[in-house]
Amino acid sequence: MASNPVSMLCIYRVHEGKEKEFQSLLEKHWPTLRDVGLVSEKPARWFRGDAGDGKRRFVELFEWKDGEASGIAHQSPQVMSIWEPMGALAEGMEFIELERPIEPTE
Repeated sequence: MASNPVSMLCIYRVHEGKEKEFQSLLEKHWPTLRDVGLVSEKPARWFRGDAGDGKRRFVELFEWKDGEASGIAHQSPQVMSIWEPMGALAEGMEFIELERPIEPTE
């Protein structure tokens, strides 16, 4: 039984001086997930920013194709070949499964 896509917000706090190397991996992340068949057809969106502490953050928005895809990704050598070096370049990572958009109340 197929489930709905799962929207993800990923925040990566990258070690100083490693931003260029991290960005190179980040640009390969979604294409690798797509090639393995784990994401929806909606392309990932990437952002860079500073939270006011002078440290660069990278933010990624993408959709897993379903609720099972994340677990399958951990078993994929192609995905792990991206995730392992990404982890080594980051001070920390935060992964937030987004719920559907909140409608404004009046």
